Amino acid sequence: MRTALTRSHARAPVFGFFALIAALLLAPHPLRFDGIAEAKDGLRVSSLTYHGWAGSLVLSNGTAEVVVVPAIGRVMQFHFVGEADVFWEGRTLDGKPADPSSKEWINFGGDKTWPQPQSDWEKLGGRGWPPPSTFDSVPLQATIHAHEIEIVSPVDAVYGIRTRRRIELDPARPVLTITTTYEKVSGAPLKVGIAVITQLRHPQRAFMLLPEKSRFPDGYVQLAFGPPQDVKRDGRLLSLARGTKESCQIGSDAGTLLWMNDKYVLRIDSPRVDGGEYPDRGSSGVIYTNPDPAAYVELEMYGPLRTMKAGDRIERTSTYTLLRRTEKNPEAEARRILQTD
Repeated sequence: MRTALTRSHARAPVFGFFALIAALLLAPHPLRFDGIAEAKDGLRVSSLTYHGWAGSLVLSNGTAEVVVVPAIGRVMQFHFVGEADVFWEGRTLDGKPADPSSKEWINFGGDKTWPQPQSDWEKLGGRGWPPPSTFDSVPLQATIHAHEIEIVSPVDAVYGIRTRRRIELDPARPVLTITTTYEKVSGAPLKVGIAVITQLRHPQRAFMLLPEKSRFPDGYVQLAFGPPQDVKRDGRLLSLARGTKESCQIGSDAGTLLWMNDKYVLRIDSPRVDGGEYPDRGSSGVIYTNPDPAAYVELEMYGPLRTMKAGDRIERTSTYTLLRRTEKNPEAEARRILQTD
């Protein structure tokens, strides 16, 4: 598990004046396309230079759009067309290259995948933080397959694993599906699981939908840093606010997480596997909250651990559903969306 000192220093740099400039850049902005690479079945894949990164791609159905930036290995954005961003982006890093040799975490934002358990990072790769570079800090190869985008990593020298992410958008609805695959290409067998990390802008609240019988007496376990801010549990619904002064990370056995601000809701579904062995004290759904000035949260979905040998593959699918707020009360909104009492 990451230590509080390591993660808080890595995740909460003080940008000072530049943080104020970045905040001004978070307003809705139209995308300027370089050209249309593919159009089919109501979906369009366009190429553009996104915030300074050439070779970026946008997958759109006319209602919602997904921005993929292979240069830094991220799904950088998911939002309604022409409306405000939902994913958090580290805008002070616009156009900067991925740097696998960096000893500090280059926090671009967006959605990415890291291997679990994190406690093995130092044992296998010699450093507990930042994340393994091939999973987090290298350009990926992008390919367009009809109505989807695929991004593929090199084979990591330590894990012997290649990552493959298939990004699909419903032809009409604001529903994004990302299938993350780990392919064990070389090296000795090792136990590993897929983690998908989605960074999102400051929320009004973040929610977990717990199973009927949670393995945790309080519905969650505190994994690192300070206690959760304004945590509430009502039946299967557990929620918290983002603390502005201290980091927090909690885990649960949830397979559904919810992010909510005053306009939008993002639901992420990645069902827990019954009987699976999970990292971080059995967690499948994790929420991390970052303090000011980098005001974001992470919704993290973990898959079960599996011992992989060369030739093996493991796969996890996450479904992201973007909605507009209809209820003033956040708990009422969450219950409406999750259809829980």
